[in-house]
Amino acid sequence: MKKQMIQALSNHAIANIHLHKTNIDIYFANPAGIGEHSDILEAVQGELDKIALHEDRLAILRNWPQGEDDDKQHNKSGTTD
Repeated sequence: MKKQMIQALSNHAIANIHLHKTNIDIYFANPAGIGEHSDILEAVQGELDKIALHEDRLAILRNWPQGEDDDKQHNKSGTTD
């Protein structure tokens, strides 16, 4: 079950990264065509910030212990409860 949850969270982060990269591509292709965003650079920075958030989450999940043996070792080190 733990592996499935980690995989689901990873997939969610990856999908969001793709979503925000697509938004940036749209801003670059049609900078004048986005009516609600008068400051295109600010809008792109916002999308980059969202990508960074999801990449950070993905990095954490990739380093998360996967199996029971990893959990026991992880708990012995005192890094988790």
